[in-house]
Amino acid sequence: MALLTQTPYKAKEFNLSGLVGISDHTLEVHFGLYGGYVKNTNLLTEQLFHLSEAHKETSLEYAELSRRLGFEYNGMVLHEWYFDNMTSSGGSDVAASSSLGRALAESFGDLDTWKRDFTAIGGMRGVGWAVTYLDPATNRLSNHWITLHQDGNIAGFKPIIVMDVWEHAFLLDYKPAERGKYIESFLANLDVAKAESRYLGTAERAIG
Repeated sequence: MALLTQTPYKAKEFNLSGLVGISDHTLEVHFGLYGGYVKNTNLLTEQLFHLSEAHKETSLEYAELSRRLGFEYNGMVLHEWYFDNMTSSGGSDVAASSSLGRALAESFGDLDTWKRDFTAIGGMRGVGWAVTYLDPATNRLSNHWITLHQDGNIAGFKPIIVMDVWEHAFLLDYKPAERGKYIESFLANLDVAKAESRYLGTAERAIG
């Protein structure tokens, strides 16, 4: 996955102070971890660029760095989607009459079923991510578990709602057995307008 460019990514800033049930201290630690993914993505990209210039694409070093880049890059982008789909201005439930609400109801039967399913995915044992995806080919929404940052990341599907369920996302605020309370807090802070814009096709990331 060599990215033959030396234009660096820049860490984004998110104003999330005052979330419900997710402390500013947790956010501060979490932003620092996100910054590490940005830094490592840039570092690995630069290293791969230089190896490519030296025609070492078949080396073991190139192969291992390429695999690592997928982990770091996905970690960067997933965190950006996660932070960006929360709001400290007062989260809300998805409205049944909205475009996203109607699509969720068509896919799951009703909004309550989507929410129960999303919560169950997020509550699964292990570390990873719970994501509501849109299949652009069918306009169907479905919930998926991503192990680490890559396994289960569905090719071609568009992320609509992204929740981090690595333990660093909640351990400073909740006990390990209280992940359910963290999930409730995440949903209480959900930026429904952002989720709606993702569903309707608003662009997400650009190199800084």
